[in-house]
Amino acid sequence: MISGGWVCALHVRTAGLGGAALGSDEEEIVYLAYVIIDVLTNQVIGQREYAVRPTRRPSEELQTGQPLDVVVQQFDEYVRSLQVDPHSPLFRLVTDGQPPLRQCLHPEACSKDISLPTYYARFHDLRKEYVRAYTLRAVATPRPQAPPPPPPDHPSSLLDMLNYLGITPYTGDNFYTAEVKDMASIIQRIIADGFRLELPETIDLILETGICSKDDEIDGNCIVRARGLPWQSSDQDIAKFFRGLNVAKGGVALCLSPQGRRNGEALVRFVSQEHRDMALKRHKHHIGPRYIEVYRASGEDFLSVAGGATCEAAAFLSRGAQVIVRMRGLPYDATPQQVLDFFSTGDDPVQVLDGLEGVLFVRRADGRATGDAFVLFAKEEDSPKALSRHRKLIGARYIELFRSTTAEVQQVLNRSLETRTSTASTPSTASAPAEGLLPVALVPQHVITSGTAKDCVRLRGLPYEAQVEHILTFLDDFAKNIVVQGVHMVYNAQGHPSGEAFIQMDSETSAYLCAQQKHHRYMTFGKKQRYIEVFQCSGDDMNLVLTGGVTPSTSPKVLSPGTLLPPPAPAPRLLAHHIAHQTLLARQHENLLLASLRPPILPILPYRQTAPSYPLPMLPTQQQMLPTKRTYERAFSQAEGPPNKRQYTAPQITPLSLPVFSYGSSTPIFSYANTSPMLSYANALPTAIPTALPAGYSTPLSAALPPSITSPFPATLSMFPTYQYYPGV
Repeated sequence: MISGGWVCALHVRTAGLGGAALGSDEEEIVYLAYVIIDVLTNQVIGQREYAVRPTRRPSEELQTGQPLDVVVQQFDEYVRSLQVDPHSPLFRLVTDGQPPLRQCLHPEACSKDISLPTYYARFHDLRKEYVRAYTLRAVATPRPQAPPPPPPDHPSSLLDMLNYLGITPYTGDNFYTAEVKDMASIIQRIIADGFRLELPETIDLILETGICSKDDEIDGNCIVRARGLPWQSSDQDIAKFFRGLNVAKGGVALCLSPQGRRNGEALVRFVSQEHRDMALKRHKHHIGPRYIEVYRASGEDFLSVAGGATCEAAAFLSRGAQVIVRMRGLPYDATPQQVLDFFSTGDDPVQVLDGLEGVLFVRRADGRATGDAFVLFAKEEDSPKALSRHRKLIGARYIELFRSTTAEVQQVLNRSLETRTSTASTPSTASAPAEGLLPVALVPQHVITSGTAKDCVRLRGLPYEAQVEHILTFLDDFAKNIVVQGVHMVYNAQGHPSGEAFIQMDSETSAYLCAQQKHHRYMTFGKKQRYIEVFQCSGDDMNLVLTGGVTPSTSPKVLSPGTLLPPPAPAPRLLAHHIAHQTLLARQHENLLLASLRPPILPILPYRQTAPSYPLPMLPTQQQMLPTKRTYERAFSQAEGPPNKRQYTAPQITPLSLPVFSYGSSTPIFSYANTSPMLSYANALPTAIPTALPAGYSTPLSAALPPSITSPFPATLSMFPTYQYYPGV
């Protein structure tokens, strides 16, 4: 309350828009005018006007003006020359609305690193004081004449107030001082009517930290979303962008990507809707060279990011720290003591608040460390000391440091809690994905290998931007041992890379040597250098992870660290795999062999009424069980029972007199990519079948089979069935 002292009318002009849009175009201040009034005598005791020279875009018309910091200093000295202490609580600024100080002077001073005197952080809004005096009938002593008509509830300009009060607007020669003189006339009239200036407006210069719970009630009319922020921006940087507007306690929440990194967005909560509306006028204002987009947001949006639900986070954040630093890239076996030593040793040491209790490690759902931690510091002065250790080493790892917020701590721990809850709620079966979400793991491959032979490797810790070609470069010489389309990337529930991949190798020996020589080797990706964990695993292990399955209680632990010794003689799992890797003994007779093998394909072609007869061997009629074709939908199903079987009956074949060819000593030229019959030769067979064969073709098939395969060559393989094969992607 002011019953004495001084009030100073302040008028601000910029090089851009005026009125209600003042400051919304981010233009610089070009004119300041002051009129000082003694409240006790209700007389003007001094007035000054200053031309301000822009510095970002100099104007030829304002070359005679002074920079903003010089003008502020000159006015401060002028007030002191009037025997008035401007820092006294009895000295107040009065402006026509909120924009002159909140949208113009404070944002520009912050962007130019100008320290404004403290009296610029408290002021009276002339329009609010006018409404309080006349609309709310707060006048102490009524005037003797008849009561005037009701004034407007929300005066839109000085002219509305002048007309109601019956004051003649200023009509002097100096156009620029007209508005500040009209303001002085209204102030003097309010004082003459016995009104006392109460409840001054304040401008918060320091962002206060606070803890927000998910159970708190948030006014949805006070939230904005800022988009396009630099990724290294902290809550203090965002508060500086909105300098002049009062942000609520703990009201800056940095948004994180699914990988836990800042995505350039933030939710900001203001103390009132009025401040929120002014914040929206800063749409496409700049932080450095980047323009920032500002939109409305809801209270639910803010709670989803900043609301905490864990006692662990509340206990950690309630220690009264003014600075929170996030560490990234820590060794997985790092201890709190190593973190304390990291900050307390070397040049310019700094102490962590509450010692070991001031360090909080972030862990995954299974308890494994993520390489991230949050550290508390007691004073704002500790922030530059702590951040000066950015990219210093702990062991062989360089550590990245970022200024963090309470909302970021809450958000990271909330995600960890949600993961643990979802994992604990499904101990033996994989839960169905929520509507609109993808399964736990995206499987871009149609068919994934299976089996217990450990001929696969698992890569963990990959950069999220890594592609298949980067993995091949990392594996170097071992890339030639990868089967065709054998690289399988693993994705999380949001469809983003999880940092893991599975590789199908051509043998267990290749997988063992790859895991031994590439484990904990570094992958260079741009400026990043990450060490990669490489483990040997089986096809069943790989299939379990890629399809989002859960290990049965009777099965061994999946993907335990370490590798198995290579077996002395790896036996092939498929006969076709064994045949495809034998040496070719009769390459010069390739065309002859293919021509000899095409007649047996005829029974698999569409049925014909009259088929040509050729001397072929009699094959017994037998029932074959072939797996049902795996559809695209079933390939992405998490819970699937045993595959259905369909009957396949080998057709009757007319007995012929040609000798039966054996694959015992030589390998036919075929692969999974060339299993379709050559239809162009189905109706045009050679007139004479050669009978002379190269040496080695008369060896029985059973003599060429490995000991692990005792069954005769199946008829389905010898006749090359044409059902669809789904290769990996």
